[in-house]
Amino acid sequence: MNGYWEMPFRKSATITMENRSDKEQVLYFQIDYTLTEVPDDAAYFHARWRRSNPLPYKDVHTLLDGVRGHGHYVGTYLAWQSNNNGWFGEGEIKFYMDGDTEFPTICGTGTEDYFGGAWNWEQPKDEYGTYSTSFLGMHQVVKPDGLYRSQQRFGMYRWHVMDPIRFEQELRVTIQALGWRSEGRYLPLQDDIASTAYWYQAEPHVPWEPLPSKDELEAI
Repeated sequence: MNGYWEMPFRKSATITMENRSDKEQVLYFQIDYTLTEVPDDAAYFHARWRRSNPLPYKDVHTLLDGVRGHGHYVGTYLAWQSNNNGWFGEGEIKFYMDGDTEFPTICGTGTEDYFGGAWNWEQPKDEYGTYSTSFLGMHQVVKPDGLYRSQQRFGMYRWHVMDPIRFEQELRVTIQALGWRSEGRYLPLQDDIASTAYWYQAEPHVPWEPLPSKDELEAI
């Protein structure tokens, strides 16, 4: 539970933790900061969490929308529960920016490709190949018997540190949830998908709605 993103502030900064359980919890933390001059063109750090549980049929999971102003997108984390048998990651991640409508400026080629993998992450002996690197990775949280089984859970991350996605006016990010069905057709999935998007932008930003209740946040 470490965070290394720079979070510039010019006047003050406040960090809070909320306990949503019914019991007291022990909290330990360490915050490192430097009091220094912040350049006029330095952007503020932002993060946005969202969940689709389940994703509506033939819909896309929206990681981020409503962003106005200029800045750069720096990271994606996805927590994904597959509710169908079969491969789940045929969908494309799409970055709509600066006037894009139907077609995005950046369009991925598949979920595993965006997170640095290929060919379904499939390894010999019917297993997914997990990995962790400085800027991208995939780990398997829940692993039922057999490959391509329902109820598997995955955690995937990609940090756009070396390749930030820059926008001047607006940004929206979505990802499809697609598998395969008979006759080589796509299968729109109704999976449980949660995401956190990370970006920097100049202020002001669009106000966000509050996080949902603890029941809606719970992974069960």
